[in-house]
Amino acid sequence: MSEAASQPLLFGEWEIEGIEYSDPSTERYITVTPVAHSMGRHADKQFAKSEISVVERLINRLMQTEENTGKKQQATRIVREAFETVHDRTDENPIQVLVDAVENAAPREETVRLKYGGISVPKAVDVAPQRRVDTALEFLAQGTYNAAFKSPVDVEDALADQLLGAANDDVDTYAVNQKEEKERVAAAAR
Repeated sequence: MSEAASQPLLFGEWEIEGIEYSDPSTERYITVTPVAHSMGRHADKQFAKSEISVVERLINRLMQTEENTGKKQQATRIVREAFETVHDRTDENPIQVLVDAVENAAPREETVRLKYGGISVPKAVDVAPQRRVDTALEFLAQGTYNAAFKSPVDVEDALADQLLGAANDDVDTYAVNQKEEKERVAAAAR
């Protein structure tokens, strides 16, 4: 058996080796492995979800709407077809595009509410790397949902547009726009 044949592939076609990370803080929390249905086994430990493939976490995040709850095979098909679209448009590994999109859509700063007496005061705080990845995946899924819901745009194309826009740090993309908004509000609360 050759060495190339023994390498696991995502969806049977995409290499998971050689993915480059530009953000050292989130690298530990963006795991790239072939999709194996975790079935919630990560829920009992605090940081176990970071050991799950980022692709499966995106699939799980896409299922978190009223219409798609529990439809994991449908969400997996959507992600697979979106990856094929990304590959056709850029001729790059779509997993690398996803990692770049998550890193670019992850907010570095946000606000919390502190109460002084009876007054709520916003305070800017740094965001933990695990939360940065979670928030980026949330923004990507929400942007996909917003672009495809009651629209002629297919959900696969909407997801591909979100991934490519976020990977290129395009502010017109929902995920990057939300990140910039969060950081702008946090800068005002310093």
